[in-house]
Amino acid sequence: MDRRLFLRSAVAAGVSAAATPTLAAQFAALTEVSANVNAVTGNRTAIEIERAAVKEFGDSLRGNLLLPGNAGYDVARRVLNSGIDKHPAFVVQPVGATDLCKAVTFARERDLLLAVKCGGHSYAGKSTCDGGMQIDLSTLRHARVDATNRVAHVAGGSLLGELDRESMAVGLVTTAGTVSHTGIGGLTTGGGFGRVGRRFGLALDNVLGVDVVTADGRLLHASPEENEDLYWGIRGGGGNFGIVTNFEMALHPMQRTVVGGDILYPGAMVREVFETYREYGASAPDNLYCDVFTASAMAGTDSVAGFHICWSGPENEAEKALAPLRALGTPIVDSVKAWDYVELQRSGDSTEARNVAQYMKAGFINDVPDSLIDSIADGFEPMDGRAVVLYCQHSGGAIGRVSTPDTAFAHRKSLANMFVIVEWEKDAEAESHVRYIRDWWKQLEPATDGYYTVDTADESRAVRHGNYQGNFPRLMRLKRKYDPTNLFRLNANINPEA
Repeated sequence: MDRRLFLRSAVAAGVSAAATPTLAAQFAALTEVSANVNAVTGNRTAIEIERAAVKEFGDSLRGNLLLPGNAGYDVARRVLNSGIDKHPAFVVQPVGATDLCKAVTFARERDLLLAVKCGGHSYAGKSTCDGGMQIDLSTLRHARVDATNRVAHVAGGSLLGELDRESMAVGLVTTAGTVSHTGIGGLTTGGGFGRVGRRFGLALDNVLGVDVVTADGRLLHASPEENEDLYWGIRGGGGNFGIVTNFEMALHPMQRTVVGGDILYPGAMVREVFETYREYGASAPDNLYCDVFTASAMAGTDSVAGFHICWSGPENEAEKALAPLRALGTPIVDSVKAWDYVELQRSGDSTEARNVAQYMKAGFINDVPDSLIDSIADGFEPMDGRAVVLYCQHSGGAIGRVSTPDTAFAHRKSLANMFVIVEWEKDAEAESHVRYIRDWWKQLEPATDGYYTVDTADESRAVRHGNYQGNFPRLMRLKRKYDPTNLFRLNANINPEA
């Protein structure tokens, strides 16, 4: 059985994937502005921006200003879900912090609806918009490693694979997701799980400092010594406070070879698989990252249940750590082997053109009660024409040993991030698939305790604010300080007017 038939990169990271624009496409922009530009404000009021103002703005940039019809516009505006098809009034592709400061100032002065795209993995499509300005950071990518001080300097539009490749070349690593073409910005400011997270903490736990463009168009450095409040809020507050142009990330020594892969059992064993996870997931050693899932393919193949693992400890200790996962009997697939870590991080990538639409619901679980296992088993409905996955991404370990008030990320006690995804053919009927996930989620949600802000989709203001739990009052004060007009609203938004 081919894992990729039912377990896409969307499953491994909680997101889907798409082709990365080529440099030729990125820099093929036509900057001529022939007419006034119709746009919308943050509250979706229609406005018209004079041609001369748009031209002056475009001419001031070292990077690109793309208008509808320009080469590169359609690549830039798209996100990694074919069910989302939005058209910004214009797209800015900055090549440095100065471009970003100018773009943010232009948007703020006109109260434009503003979207920020890093890797495009915003599952709800919040890195694009209709009628506003999209800032596409694909032209702001670079990773440089200071091996002596064990620090990586990573440009704000970089993809995680760039960080993995540069750091592992000198025997160092930090937590950086599970799909190499995820953008560093959304993942790190929202949390940042990954295959070595239980050993080294979330990506945001490894942030030593950031350079960030705030809503007033200033470039600030935030660290434990400078703008400490902003440093705290960036680590878990997502995109609410500005656009990060550079991350300074702590690195850790690690060997290149890890042990990873999948252990799959028939879908009929879903209860036994999740019971095993309940018994072992919370007590597993920090060197073991173990996700549990059940899935079916769009082609109507039999469902499976199993584990995706990465053991980053000594190779000769892997079998002992994996023994509880193999104790269920003979798996139908056991692809666990020694991997180069960078290759394992790329193993779930999908760079084909997007041809499926998706919908997801997600929440953190602190344990796996019988009632949840029953809801998983009873609610799973494979059928031809759609792929369905319920996936729990492993937390705990070093992640759970950070005190909740230390960062804006509030969900330190979770065992896993559980999400359910449905995929269906692009342009096919969506309503029944979305309704199925929503109905199933009603049975699963009582076992959850908040949700991962990176996965946010259609939650209400009250739910969004409540999800920050005890950290919310402090986050609200920061929002009112750094973004009082809510320019940065297309995110897990903290509304300063609440």
